[in-house]
Parts: sequence; structure tokens; C-alpha cells
Amino acid sequence: MYKKMLRPTTFRPLASKLGFTGLNRFSATRALSTSFGRSTTLKTPTQRFFHNSAPTQAAVSLKEALSGESLYSDAVDNGVILSIGDGIARVYGLKGISAGELVSMGPKNVKGMALNLEENRVGIVVFGNDRDLVQGDSVQRNFVLVSVPLSIKLFGHIIDSLGNLLDNAKIDDVKEFANVDSKALGIIERKSVHEPMQTGLKVVDALIPVGCGQRELIIGDRQTGKTTVAIDSIINQRQNGFLFCIYVAIGQKKSTVAQIIETLKKYDAMDNTLIVAATSSDAASLQFLAPYSGCAIGEWICKNGGHALIIYDDLSKQAVAYRQMSLLLRRPPGREAFPGDVFYLHSRLLERAAKLSEAYGGGSLTALPVIETQAGDVSAYIPTNVISITDGQIFLDSVLFNKGVRPAIDVGLSVSRVGSQAQVPAMKQIAGSLKLELAQFREVEAFASFDSELDETTLFRVNRGLRLVELLKQYHSSPLNIKMEVLLIYAGMRGFLDGIATSDVGRFKVFILNYITRSNIATEMDVSKKLDFEIVDNFFNTALKEFS
Repeated sequence: MYKKMLRPTTFRPLASKLGFTGLNRFSATRALSTSFGRSTTLKTPTQRFFHNSAPTQAAVSLKEALSGESLYSDAVDNGVILSIGDGIARVYGLKGISAGELVSMGPKNVKGMALNLEENRVGIVVFGNDRDLVQGDSVQRNFVLVSVPLSIKLFGHIIDSLGNLLDNAKIDDVKEFANVDSKALGIIERKSVHEPMQTGLKVVDALIPVGCGQRELIIGDRQTGKTTVAIDSIINQRQNGFLFCIYVAIGQKKSTVAQIIETLKKYDAMDNTLIVAATSSDAASLQFLAPYSGCAIGEWICKNGGHALIIYDDLSKQAVAYRQMSLLLRRPPGREAFPGDVFYLHSRLLERAAKLSEAYGGGSLTALPVIETQAGDVSAYIPTNVISITDGQIFLDSVLFNKGVRPAIDVGLSVSRVGSQAQVPAMKQIAGSLKLELAQFREVEAFASFDSELDETTLFRVNRGLRLVELLKQYHSSPLNIKMEVLLIYAGMRGFLDGIATSDVGRFKVFILNYITRSNIATEMDVSKKLDFEIVDNFFNTALKEFS
């Protein structure tokens, strides 16, 4: 150790700092030794180092330089960048910093967040442009964890992962902030999910019901309509619901986000919606942070007695962004090169969705995370992680999509673990056996395509199934009121479509919706109670006569 400290190559830069200039490395070493008041004729490095004499000023300065005290006098709250690149800064100092704390770097005050707390340095992810930083720039603690502003005025606007407005708007008097990453509520504050969160999609509300406070995964291949299901749920909240909506766009193109905003504006659904955008052109750190920022705002609404719906579109891209950050921070990779805590990345996010008991305000935060699969492989790492975390999944099938089924939901693989607890009594009454009928239809569907002779029971299942599939089809951006959904499902399950040709089911749906609007059955119907079959049967008998 002492030999290394006394090597001329080690002392030469220190000698230059202490004023011994114009010397070669051997004379610089000799000058340093003399400045300690020690003879250069001492035999061993240990003797030379520990030879006692009164320390000169140069000796004191050298000790300070070796310990770093003269270079960084306040290494607790400040630091200096040792290296910068790929959105990662390695910083000396900041000995008092906490994980997740916000820092300001360089002359332009570029923001970043401390993630790696190592023995001699801190790994920081940069939120801005790392080209504005160079080695040697100073870093200061902000003494706050990364947080976002909380205000009801944010709804109707677009913000980034740090809560900055992106649509040139200005919101004053924001006095409340929340940490983006916080502990999920405990079991004492919660209540079991029992209130329905209507999506406006017949197939979801009848077969895969989602409750307020539930976490329902939307999973499927690329271009199968995952985002459409989520956006239809937002539009339905504006037309028929009561939830504040937060849409988190992670790693998407700016043009795609712009199209979604235009769709929401077209259906007047933007006023109760907040867009948190971390697009593909943003840093990986912002894509990693965006879901937590949106969740913090949704959690604030929930804790204040409100009801919120948050959509993470999609968490596959967040996992990829986190993998990029972790590898650059030199964390050890695991399966598919993801870090070992990638499960915790999603579990601590989705665990914050909750339904609160009345003693704590009775609010709720419902989460609809989106996951993209590759060729329908739900056994990949990230899909299996999120499936195990959530309370059910809506699986969209590319085969059904290519057949023209919209939404292309595979009823067999889709499930809601809350089930009929999240359904109104009228829907629960009529849709109980719908999933079974569709499953039986899928079993015998292949036989029907061969034009083989079928027995009467099998033929009935095929005909009923074909009509139910047509009945459950729905155009995008056209969510239905729960009363309309109940009546349409009733028509299919009670056999009123059996006498109509499969090709005419779509026309019948348009007719019956107009007929319901003209009649008073919807106004008199109470979906919170069981239906009176006699009244509804008479209604459809009259409607069928007019349709034919």
C-alpha cells in the first residue's frame, strides 16, 4: 500500500497541484519528500512515510489532496460528474443523498434522479439531454424525492413524467405535491371490489367485468386493438360513467399520442382525462418514471374520495426502458437481460390500485395495464409477471382480429378474478351462462365449417353461437349505456335472434337501439334489480314484428 502511495507517477500530479512545477517525476518526488521534512536516504517506503518531523504546509495540503477534502469541501450535498453518457451520470460526492432523490446538474440545471448508491460514487439517471453535461460539472441535491404536482386543473391537459405541462397551458396555485413512488395502501384501508366500472363494451361488461379498484390486464399482439379497448373505456366514462381518467403513454410515437388526443377531443372526453406522455423520443428514464407519475395523481384522487381510472400503455415498453437503465448502471442482468427487480418494478406500481373503505373516503383507483406479446406468447417473462400481479386479463387474439371480430377478445383465455361481484344484478342475471355458450360454440365451430351433418343439439349451438358472436361485435369509439348492453345481451340469450339470419344481426342491433331510444323501457328499467322477464319479452316480441 505504502509503496503505491510513494511511487513517483502517483505523486507527480499532486506535486503539480502543490506548486512544485518544472520538475521531472524523480525530482518532484524528492521535493515532496523534502517538504515532509524527511531525508531521501531513508531505506524503506515505510521509514520514509512515517519518519517523524514537524509537518510543513505542503504536507498538510498533500494530506488534504489525498483525502479529497480540499477538492470537494462539501461532498455531502454536492458532487462532481466523473463520467456522463447514454443518459447515465456517475458522480463523486453526494454522500448524504437518498435513493430516488432529485438532483440538478451542470450550468443548465439538468434534472436527474439518484438510483445507484455505491461506496464511492452515485449513479444518476438524467431526465434531460445528457449532451448539456460534461465531465467535471457540479451536481447539487434538491433535498426532495421526485414528485409531481397535484391539481384537478391538470385534467384536460398533457404533462410529462415530471408534471410539466406540454400543451403550452399554465396552471397557477399548485401547492400540493406527491412523491411519484410511494408505498401502497395497507389492507386496513381497503375494501373488497364490488362496484362495477363500466367499459361500454358488451363483451367486457358481460363476460369479463371490471370493478372499481381492480387491476385488469389488457394483453395481446401488436395491432390487435388493445389501445382501442382502453380509449373506449375513457369515452364511456365521459358519456355514461363517473371516473376521472389518466392515460399514460409509454414509448409511443408522438403522432400516435396526437391521434389519441384528437379522438378524445372528438368525443368530448378530454375534459376529464389527463395524458401523461413519455414518448419514444424521450429518455428511457422518463419512460420508466411516467407510470409512477400518473399513479401518484390517481392515488391522490382516490384518497380524497374520488374514483379514477388509469391506463398504462404499455408496461412492456417501461420494462425495456428500465432494462436499458439498469444495464447502463451496471446492475447484473437476469432472464432476457432484465434486472432481478423487474417484477418489483410492476408489482409496486399495480399494488397501488385500490378500493378504499368508507372510513377512508370510499374512493377507488382502477388500473388497466397494457402488455404487448410476441406472436401470442403469454409465457414470456414480462407477460407472466404482470398476469400474476393483476386480477384478470383481457386477451386479444390476432386470429379473431383478422376474421373481423371487433373487439377481438378471446373469451376462453380472458378472465376476471373479481367476476360477477363487479356486475349490476340485471347483467348478472342474464349473462351467467353466456361464457359457457360461447365456449361450447368454439368447440363445435370447426365441424360446422366442413358442412358435415350435425345433430340437432350441435346445430343449435352453432347457430346460437354465430349470432352471439355477431351480437358482441362493436365498432370502436361507440360505447353503450349499461341498459342498452343488458337489453342486447337479453335478446341473444333469450333466443330472440335465433329466427334472424346471421348476416342480419348487425342490422337488428342498429334497429333495436333506435327502438329502445324511442320507447320508454330504458327509462323504466332499473339495472340494480333483477329484470321482469315478462315485460322485456313483450318488448322484444313487439320489436321483432316491426323489424320483420
